[in-house]
Amino acid sequence: MKRLILSTLTLAVSTALMAAAVPSPTFDPHRLSEEDKVLSSDAFEGRGPATPAETKTIDYVVSQMKAAGLQPGGDLTNGKRAWTQAVPLLRTEIIGTPALSVSIDGKAQSLTQGNEIAVRAPMDGSTSVAIANAPLVFIGYGVKAPERHWDDFKGIDLHGKIAVVLINDPDFETGVGDFGGKAMTYYGRWTYKYEEAARQGALGMLVIHETAPASYGWNTVKNSNTITMFDIVRDKPAAVHPQLEAWIQRDLAVDMFKRAGLDFEALKKQAQTREFKPVTLKGESFSANFKVDSKVITSHNIVGRIDGSKHPDQTVIYSAHWDHLGVGQPDAKGDRIYNGAVDNATGTAALIELGRAFAKAPRPERSVVFLNVTAEEKGLLGSEYYAAKPLYPLATTVGVINMDALDPHGPSRNFTISGSAKLGLLDDLIADAKKFGMVYSPDPKPEAGHFFRSDHFSFAKRGVPAISFGSGNDWVDGGIAAGKAAEDDYTAKRYHQQGDEWQADWPFTGMARDLQVLYVLGSDLANSNQWPDWSQDSEFRATRDKTAADRK
Repeated sequence: MKRLILSTLTLAVSTALMAAAVPSPTFDPHRLSEEDKVLSSDAFEGRGPATPAETKTIDYVVSQMKAAGLQPGGDLTNGKRAWTQAVPLLRTEIIGTPALSVSIDGKAQSLTQGNEIAVRAPMDGSTSVAIANAPLVFIGYGVKAPERHWDDFKGIDLHGKIAVVLINDPDFETGVGDFGGKAMTYYGRWTYKYEEAARQGALGMLVIHETAPASYGWNTVKNSNTITMFDIVRDKPAAVHPQLEAWIQRDLAVDMFKRAGLDFEALKKQAQTREFKPVTLKGESFSANFKVDSKVITSHNIVGRIDGSKHPDQTVIYSAHWDHLGVGQPDAKGDRIYNGAVDNATGTAALIELGRAFAKAPRPERSVVFLNVTAEEKGLLGSEYYAAKPLYPLATTVGVINMDALDPHGPSRNFTISGSAKLGLLDDLIADAKKFGMVYSPDPKPEAGHFFRSDHFSFAKRGVPAISFGSGNDWVDGGIAAGKAAEDDYTAKRYHQQGDEWQADWPFTGMARDLQVLYVLGSDLANSNQWPDWSQDSEFRATRDKTAADRK
């Protein structure tokens, strides 16, 4: 209780000092807490897409947006907007317990789903999987990057074979090289690796999990990959998905290499060089047998809107995802619900309250959209669908301000963003935060690839200036030590685990202050002729430049 009072007083003093200089409303920490509490309660069953919990979530968020004063901004039918955008998704699930094994010199070693291995339900269109003694080939980091003169595949024929690869980039171990050093490139993401496996004709791929390069532990891998899977509906799903997509524990990989007469660590070092060549795990093969329940379902993005008074065709977007992992395997306490209080009931509550603040303010010159997307936890699918089939043109979308897993504790002296992208939107955010006594701290873990793991990436790769705001770790009450301790606790015990639950002692005062900064950023964009852009050397600049004529 003492901490809550101190944090509240600190925020009140800070807000009072800044009020005269910064035109921003205040945000109610108690309202944020209550919304987070409701959304992450057991009654919402972890907010899984295409479950009864989705209907409950949509009903709640829409009711809050209506009460906040927003208008519907979703699908257009007969000249009338709905509150949602329909998002068709492929839903796949393994039926029963899969039979999995690795054979060594003809002797099969059974593998247990969720223990040594985490097999994802197939998304290549398969209704069953029957892999018998497929050869295993180590492909280093599984990267084919012509612009970096890098090819781990070296022309090997992977048809009928299972590729085994390392997570992250070849630079991760050394911190130097052609892949951004410690900062992860898209080549380091597991999504890319599976896509490349499909392009190379592999029957499947096993990604070797290691905590440091993955940036999360095995529990996160298990909980995220042994549940129902989703993808956007594709014309040719096998072009981007091999039949088998799975992770394996490092200890299993080391043992497999050893039994094939190979040294895991030595091969990892070789894989960090251009000279690396694929290595067959002699005498070893992989088998899998299970059936798949596959169907196309429809989930929904939730969309609130305020029409611009002068330029309604120009749009500022605030985004956050409403979904979490739903109901899954029980933990040691028997808890099966992944409540997602931080990830991302906080972002959804923030979206509602930002909408309320804009609705109470004078009408902005540009339109402001409050986009609550689905299936982020399934691979950014709701934002990917919106960006592929936008309700409002991307060319005249001014920018995207994404909120994912905000900190419900007290205020901090700093903030960050996911990744290390350079763009004018970040410059504006830095300037606005300075007015509130906050400084920018670069992403402390660029090697974790957070830039590719939040919904802003779906827009960024299409050229739209987009950032994902991150709460600071230099707390006013406790400094960096307290902030880091909370981060470590969250990563170890709560992220994508049943422990991500609302707590009564969370003050939400820091989040309330962060929303003041984000309000100023969006309000300035919505009431100006400004078009923020990417830096000249950004990989997204050329895509944005192609639509420059639409913004004149």
